[in-house]
Amino acid sequence: MKVSEAQIRVRLDKPGPDVRLFLLYGPDEAGANELAARLGRAMGSEAERIDVEGSQLKGDPARLAEEAASLSLFGSRRYVRVTGIDDDGTEAVRLLLETDVGGNPVVAIGGALKGTGRLLKLALASPAAMAHACYIPDARNAGQLAAGIAREHGLRLVGGTADRLASLSGGDRAVLAREIEKLSLYLDAAPDRPREAGMAALDAIGADLGEAEMFGAIGAVVEGRTADIGVELARLDNAGVSAIPLLRQLVRKLMSLAEMRGDMDRGASADEVIKKYRVFFKEEMSTKAALRRWSSPMLARAVERVRAAERAVTRGGGNAGPVLAEEALTTLARAAARAR
Repeated sequence: MKVSEAQIRVRLDKPGPDVRLFLLYGPDEAGANELAARLGRAMGSEAERIDVEGSQLKGDPARLAEEAASLSLFGSRRYVRVTGIDDDGTEAVRLLLETDVGGNPVVAIGGALKGTGRLLKLALASPAAMAHACYIPDARNAGQLAAGIAREHGLRLVGGTADRLASLSGGDRAVLAREIEKLSLYLDAAPDRPREAGMAALDAIGADLGEAEMFGAIGAVVEGRTADIGVELARLDNAGVSAIPLLRQLVRKLMSLAEMRGDMDRGASADEVIKKYRVFFKEEMSTKAALRRWSSPMLARAVERVRAAERAVTRGGGNAGPVLAEEALTTLARAAARAR
């Protein structure tokens, strides 16, 4: 069945035998991972987590139900986390949902599953599954998202703090949640000990999130400045900013441009789009230039390229991360340069 973010947060925090599968899908992979992490916290630090790649389920569909029914070797609680699930995992999910015993909870993270796809149809039709679509927050609702997460930690964000947190995190739910957790610890806040959090508290914890360091590299990509990519990546490395947050921030930038470009494709002018999305006045000229340079198909391909790079960095680990990020960013910058 399809559920809202509030509903799935409640059930991930208190999993029960009636829900065997939590399916998290959509373009906001960071948001899906943040929600999936809630199940891990609910199960406890001693719980055993079984990781399964979605690609493994096509050749062994019975594995998912077997893992969900198995007891932990250490006598502790157990749960299953599936990454990269798609329609090839439909049979595995069907077997899981049809088992008589609920067993261990399963949280599965997919990409942009199609509404007409077999897997999503199966999950939406089953009362034993909860499916939630994760979308990247835009400027219009990111502040509301920050305020909602803060309430869970006993915080009331005041004086523009919610909007500033949303802006600094670029709408990344995982980063946003981490900074709010830092705020709650700093103020000793909890649901039974509510506190107000203002700009002073935010400054005290030093929540700059590396935004300034990443801005240069992202600007070089969007503006097609291929000669600057190496310099910007070296600056990020010196500042201790890893490839993953850079790639995620770039995806959010590209998604924002894609939304605005879509409005232009439907007949809106650049000025109308700038006003509608409340672009910061210092970024109006560069945003207009980007909207002229990047077509909707280009932006769609760029988003997929950066997401693929993020997955490769995550799997590659070690020293491969900067190399994979540099290759992806340089390729996109060259495409932007050719589109001038």
